[in-house]
Amino acid sequence: MTDRQQIARSTGILGAATGLSRIGGLVRDVVVAGLFGAGFATDAFFMAFTIPNLLRRFFAEGSLTAAFVPTYSEVYHLQGEDEARRVANICWTLLTLVMAVVVAAGIFASPWLVGAIGHGFAATPGKLALTDMLNRLMFPYIFFVSLLALATGILNVRGHFFLPAVSPLVLNLSMITSGLLFSGWCDPPILSLAFGVILGGLLQLLMQIPVLRHHRQLPKPNFHFFDPAVRKITRLMIPGLFGVAIYQVNVIVTRLLASFLPEGSVSYLYYGQRLFEFPQGIFIVSLAQAVLPTLSRQAAENDRPALAESVRFALMLMLIGILPATVGLILCAEPVYSLFFMRGQFGSNAVHQSALALAAYAPGLLCVGFSRVLAPTFYALKDTRTPVLISFWTLLVNVGLGLLLMGPMRHVGLALALSVASLFNALLLGVVLLRRLPELNLRPMLPALMKLIVPVLVMGLAVWSILGSINWLQPGNLVPRGGVLTLAVTVGLFLYGGGCLLFKVEGADRVGEIIRRKLFRGKG
Repeated sequence: MTDRQQIARSTGILGAATGLSRIGGLVRDVVVAGLFGAGFATDAFFMAFTIPNLLRRFFAEGSLTAAFVPTYSEVYHLQGEDEARRVANICWTLLTLVMAVVVAAGIFASPWLVGAIGHGFAATPGKLALTDMLNRLMFPYIFFVSLLALATGILNVRGHFFLPAVSPLVLNLSMITSGLLFSGWCDPPILSLAFGVILGGLLQLLMQIPVLRHHRQLPKPNFHFFDPAVRKITRLMIPGLFGVAIYQVNVIVTRLLASFLPEGSVSYLYYGQRLFEFPQGIFIVSLAQAVLPTLSRQAAENDRPALAESVRFALMLMLIGILPATVGLILCAEPVYSLFFMRGQFGSNAVHQSALALAAYAPGLLCVGFSRVLAPTFYALKDTRTPVLISFWTLLVNVGLGLLLMGPMRHVGLALALSVASLFNALLLGVVLLRRLPELNLRPMLPALMKLIVPVLVMGLAVWSILGSINWLQPGNLVPRGGVLTLAVTVGLFLYGGGCLLFKVEGADRVGEIIRRKLFRGKG
């Protein structure tokens, strides 16, 4: 199997698993919106969940994965099974101890952490105290998902993608069940979601045990923390704590600024971000996670031409898959919130405000996708300094624009600032990588981009025309409204896919293969 086929196959498997998880996440958000709406309690919950979620990106999906996978892959492919298992056991032991300390410190320091990121909540009596309570309850979640990330890295290097990627579905189901069954028993009811988060994190980790046993990778204590491979992982990981998770750092800044805006602003941004992350999780994260083992192996073998070709191919797939998703998010924002969320405590104003946030987030989708390919390439090349420096300047751009735009545009200005910051981050990463990896030739992407413009425009016009037949802010029968939205999405996909094949866009067949694999062969 060629590297291109391996990347496409892995992305398809990850996309299938992640698609199930994102659908579960959508159902979860619908349930949360119906039960709790957008206001005092949900603002507090989403702000509280920001802290363990940020640490999850730092220690788990971000720097740990980016540092562990290249090193573990190198040991596994060059030194063999026994040495790879020994290194993994050391990492299991070290990570368990570190995360236990992090959780204890996080619970102890919760009042100060919450006060820092939700400072604006202090103006509303009881809001900061509720946020602190929720944060303390949910902080152990970071312990479970960090160990899950290590298990995911081990299994991904060994070619197993599906079960780790589908595990977030368990978290979503746990939160849904807790919210529906126990909200009436909790005081305040929003506490039921926090208990669901903890249970979901534990179950996510436990479900990996059978697969780890199958690969003979169940953890055993090993305290040789100064092993050269482990020291290399640590050196790569420490600066990556900020570099890889820049998007989440910017999300925290955005929510901090939003805490000074009218009540509901944090919730509008959360709901906007959640739908923004739907295609991000299905395609961007899947592709980035699938390409990392290939990049790591090619870098370890010093095959720079192959490394450059894999990066270019991944960026091409990202362009084909994410460009129509960006247009689709903007056009379908209000219909989606109207159809799935407008019930119970979530009214037409919440629909409109959340849709505005999503439309402002959407232009940054492609930039986030490019960054998720470019940043790990630096790590595969053992360069951790460059992404950190770029991340620092990106953060400054986001803060500056957020302060500038939050006055006239409120929460929409904050979402737009994050999109512009994502563009800045992707451009700077690309410019520097072209200098570090001269073999990387991006010129073939320009003709492909020009070919994509016509299918995207045709798709956009068709979707806009179909959706314009309904006033989505007015309540109506769900069946015909769902039919209109389904028709718009189906026609849009058909026109875009047909246009790509008609114009023979490079990589379009691979994207089609990924979609078919997600729909019909979603297992690995």
